[in-house]
Amino acid sequence: MRRLTLAPRPGWRDKAEAVGFTWHNADGRLYWDERACYAFSLAQVEDDIETAAADLHGLCLDLVDEVVQSEALLTRLAIPRAAFGLVSDSWRAEEPSLYGRFDFGYDGEGPPKLYEYNADTPTSIYEAAVFQWLWLEDMIASGALPAASDQFNSLYDKLKARFGAIFPHGGFVHFAGEADVEEDRQTVRFLEDMASQAGLEPKFTALRDIGLDADGRFVDRDNFIIQAMFKLHPWENMLRDVFAKDIAASRTQFLEPPWKSVLSNKGILPLLWERHPGHPNLLEAYFDDDPQAASLGRAYARKPLFSREGANVELYEDGRRERGLDQGYGAEGWIRQALWAQPSFDGNYPVIGAWMIGDEPAGMGVREDRSRVTQDTSRFVPHIIVGD
Repeated sequence: MRRLTLAPRPGWRDKAEAVGFTWHNADGRLYWDERACYAFSLAQVEDDIETAAADLHGLCLDLVDEVVQSEALLTRLAIPRAAFGLVSDSWRAEEPSLYGRFDFGYDGEGPPKLYEYNADTPTSIYEAAVFQWLWLEDMIASGALPAASDQFNSLYDKLKARFGAIFPHGGFVHFAGEADVEEDRQTVRFLEDMASQAGLEPKFTALRDIGLDADGRFVDRDNFIIQAMFKLHPWENMLRDVFAKDIAASRTQFLEPPWKSVLSNKGILPLLWERHPGHPNLLEAYFDDDPQAASLGRAYARKPLFSREGANVELYEDGRRERGLDQGYGAEGWIRQALWAQPSFDGNYPVIGAWMIGDEPAGMGVREDRSRVTQDTSRFVPHIIVGD
């Protein structure tokens, strides 16, 4: 694993705008960064990253099966009691999942280490699936990269196929998100396009425009019944929303399904460690109030059960504390996770986002930051596969 310094393509911003990647800069800071790329060998991708994602996916599904049968575990994960039945019934009905993203620490030598599982919302899926692939094609065509360069990236094709598998007979599917948040809206547009290519008829609705009809069905502002819906809105918020009590009776099929609320929760990290202590892809982890957490000593990461983009994550080491942006998370509880000797590449700390589509590993993206806490301002850097 190497970090290579490269010259950005002339006019890359125009290329980004032309394909809908309009959030390449965030708040005046570079988000998409092609001044560098990360280079991996095929063995590092196939034997380490891809294998770790597949193995952990299986462990996570086993964990869901256990959690939904236990009120104690559902409570431990801060799932509201009123939603226990919704979550459990969703799992027992085998409601399908579209995607998930494992965030790994990796140095190219030892096994990838799971930081957390982004199992619900699709942050960075467009960048990983589309724009870094277009970057690779341009770089090969210009001679800036060897012709044999490749990527771990079948996201585009697998997403389209997965939509087709979930809805084999086609049909009408709503897509919901924040209409006024540019990254959210453009990400949802990409998924609408994937669904359309799979033979579905997508219709966007702003989250604020969803209502309830007299029969208890969710409807859009045109009073179309929402029978199936992709939503860019996390379950931990939905289960506490004013409409939470109406979800089960609405008969809406959701992507992601309610059982993903189990996995989109950092509480799975101590639960996985408890069931698989010493697993090469797991870091030692405990709930914050567990006396065993003291075994981590003075070096650990403290994470809220629910947070996004590194918010409220705290790193403790030798009496020093490094903090992510405070966005008010933590009321539902915290976990502690062992610190891993995260590698620095020219002062940058990368995190590997390994995507699952359905039950298959399908690609990856790399986010990096000068801080060890990956945040919403962290840069997306493309990757290549070179050599065996």
